[in-house]
Amino acid sequence: MTITGHQLIGSRQVWGSQDNTFHGVDPSTGQKLTLTFSSAGAAEVEQACALAAQAFASYRQTTPDQRADFLEKICVNILALGDELIDHAARETGLPRARLEGERGRTVGQLRLFAATVRKGEWQGVRVDRAIPDRQPLPRSDLRLRHIGIGPVAVFGASNFPLAFSVAGGDTASALAAGCPVVLKAHPAHPATSELVGRAVQQAVADSGLHEGVFSLLAGASIELGGALVADPRIKAVGFTGSRGGGMALMRIAAARPEPIPVFAEMSSINPVILFPGALAARADAIAGQFVASLTMGAGQFCTNPGLVLAVAGPGLDAFMAAATAAVTNAPAATMLTPAIHGMFSKQTAELAGQPAVKQLARGLAPTGPHQAQAALMLVESADFLSDPVWHNEVFGASSVVVRCPDLETVAEVISHLEGQLTATFQLDPSDVETARALVPALEEKVGRILVNGFPTGVEVADAMVHGGPFPATSDSRITSVGTLAIVRFLRPVCYQDFPDALLPDSLRDAALKR
Repeated sequence: MTITGHQLIGSRQVWGSQDNTFHGVDPSTGQKLTLTFSSAGAAEVEQACALAAQAFASYRQTTPDQRADFLEKICVNILALGDELIDHAARETGLPRARLEGERGRTVGQLRLFAATVRKGEWQGVRVDRAIPDRQPLPRSDLRLRHIGIGPVAVFGASNFPLAFSVAGGDTASALAAGCPVVLKAHPAHPATSELVGRAVQQAVADSGLHEGVFSLLAGASIELGGALVADPRIKAVGFTGSRGGGMALMRIAAARPEPIPVFAEMSSINPVILFPGALAARADAIAGQFVASLTMGAGQFCTNPGLVLAVAGPGLDAFMAAATAAVTNAPAATMLTPAIHGMFSKQTAELAGQPAVKQLARGLAPTGPHQAQAALMLVESADFLSDPVWHNEVFGASSVVVRCPDLETVAEVISHLEGQLTATFQLDPSDVETARALVPALEEKVGRILVNGFPTGVEVADAMVHGGPFPATSDSRITSVGTLAIVRFLRPVCYQDFPDALLPDSLRDAALKR
């Protein structure tokens, strides 16, 4: 497929109105890639949002089968891109081929999952209260409720998942499943990858006979582009995965609009891992090996990276730290997604290592190329962790801090002082179960997912998955950005009172309710 660098606005390709063009960068070499991409400006935002608003009326009324067929057509088109997609994604991100092939599988898998969800119809949340005309002292009307799409949605592609959290990723899939047109702000770090997938979605819109405004893709490296998109009055919700600073900036723009809108932002998490005494006594070395594998996977560029370890001082923790130190010391440096991400990782790890209270346990092997991150493992005492907020900040990359506590009561105190997180992990043996039970209520208030004897990297796309959590993990702790529950972000309820059956939506008619 020919990559042209144009904006994809509805069925058209438009050269961006901004004078500045931009290029992807190969992070493994630091070299600018050859393809040139235009930058969208106010004119393209206006065109894309106008088309999305026009498309909403017809798209939200598509049948479940029509909408599901459309999502499945996107899958077919993405797979048809073949090696071209993987090759461009590898050049633009430095990620290995196997990782990208797996991510492509996850991308089409979640599209298919939402297609199945749409067909089932449970997302409509149908509720019915039949009329009680002879109720005293007042009769009850016939009340029927369903959910409909909220309106056009702005979705921001993420840097660390160029496929699964990007153009046709989970936010786009759930918004389209809800009946909402999508205006996609492509991440500037992988423009060729984004254009290829955008064209796959664009073709699926045409092949499904849908209004062209169901999907548009805007590209550009400026912060102003994203802000203009969120400020457009036709956008009714935002899906974002990225930094806390970026998410908060979009939230401020959305809140300041004449009509404020929700921003569903996944932003910041350090994902504590709690090591219990019984588990450490039984298998400290094995836990350390699994921990370092999770920590260094993909250069640590996962929102669920285990950035914090909590444990009670003693021989078990000493054994864990010795094994983890050895594993980190031998961990190869890995290419990070962009020069900017690498620069921030280097800055943050240096700042933490320079804290008076820290002991640096290990750094990984020295880089052999540009923009490669050395894994970092540090130790801090619980009293110092509790007294300095610097330890609570996410470091995006393979960096983790062990917090040594004098007793389990202090572990609980540390948990109580944590910000909201995406995940928390228990490493425990049967002898630790009762101790762990006491911590579960506190963690339920802090995180969206609690694991036992695993590690948080790797998020299953499934009905029961929660990829969310209290602020600042996300902007709204009631939702998830992964799994079928993600569709509720882009829905709102409507009640129909005393409607004649013929006027009701199909899902609320008597014939449908009897099935």
